Amino acid sequence: MSEPKLYRKRIIPDECVPLTDDKLLYFDDRVIVTAWNALHPKKDLHHGYSCYFLREGFKVSKFLYENGDLLYWYCDIIDYEEYPRENKWVFRDLLADVIVYPDGFVKVVDLDEFEEALENGSLTLDDVKRALRCLDKLLNIIYEGSFDKLTDEIEVRIR
Repeated sequence: MSEPKLYRKRIIPDECVPLTDDKLLYFDDRVIVTAWNALHPKKDLHHGYSCYFLREGFKVSKFLYENGDLLYWYCDIIDYEEYPRENKWVFRDLLADVIVYPDGFVKVVDLDEFEEALENGSLTLDDVKRALRCLDKLLNIIYEGSFDKLTDEIEVRIR
């Protein structure tokens, strides 16, 4: 299996960006793990790592300060299309996100954008059902105390 080309497709705003600067650390038929620098640097966010859980429908990212300390874990609900002939993966952000802070506080965010995308037709009813199933699965993992099983996928690849 040769190294795939990764793309991030956003719904709001409507854009598809090649992740050419992301460094692929690991991939198989279950997960893809990358290292990256912030595309749009913010005051605190500098760089991080992401793990795409292909079967589960979410991406877990470790957001870091410039000094390497954990800012928080950011979880995107996603789907993807694979283009085998081009060895290309396009990951679509389905807008509902979950932030897990270092102290364990959990926050679901961007549901206003999720509703807006449904309202304007950018998300179909099937997209919404898929996103809600994946969000429910992720939140259950977090609430059951098993989030470390997801974060370990990143931790073992960056050591």
